[in-house]
Amino acid sequence: MDTTLDNPCWASLHSRHRELAQVCGEVARYPTDHAPFLGVASADVDVSKALPALVEADETVWLLGVAPRAPQAWLLQPYDPLAQLVCPAPIPPIDGPQVIALSAVHLADVLALTGLVYPHYFRPRTMALGRYFGIYQDGRLAAMIGERLGTETTREISAVCTHPDFHGRGYARRLVALLSNDIRAHGGVPFLHVSHQNQRAMRMYRQLGYRHRCEIGFWSLKRVNTAT
Repeated sequence: MDTTLDNPCWASLHSRHRELAQVCGEVARYPTDHAPFLGVASADVDVSKALPALVEADETVWLLGVAPRAPQAWLLQPYDPLAQLVCPAPIPPIDGPQVIALSAVHLADVLALTGLVYPHYFRPRTMALGRYFGIYQDGRLAAMIGERLGTETTREISAVCTHPDFHGRGYARRLVALLSNDIRAHGGVPFLHVSHQNQRAMRMYRQLGYRHRCEIGFWSLKRVNTAT
């Protein structure tokens, strides 16, 4: 398996999303309106000069897989590791309602749904990071899925959301199967990250055929003192 998955933010910002990357030395991040993720080349990188150049005083950024030592006046907060899962084989297709490609015309609906069930990580231009798909029912966006991080050979499945009014209908399963199979058909390896506290999602991914690759570190980083 591609070892770039051990440091997915850095890898993505130096491959698939290199044109979006805001870079200062061995530190890189996504634009604020795209995603709140930052990556470093390795854990021993000196980030003392790069962080003030890349991160606003009141802003929180998130890191996956690799984190540096926090310099003075910065708080690096560790969270429980996430499970990184990969899809090693095609998933049997799952029948269901029509799936459509989501675009700018659906942005208001996407932001409303992600704001309800997927807060913190979705931004007004997150959809520019990959392809997004959804299921509409009764004129409402009932469920969605998309691509976020990735390299030339990998794609992260993200923003798997179902509105609470539409739980239990298998929409998430249908979307995960469809997008995972499409990524594989184009030569990519689908992967995703899920909290161990989200046992419902974990069961679904495992039942669909996703397999555990590793436990991956997860941190937030924020400047805590801007005094000079």
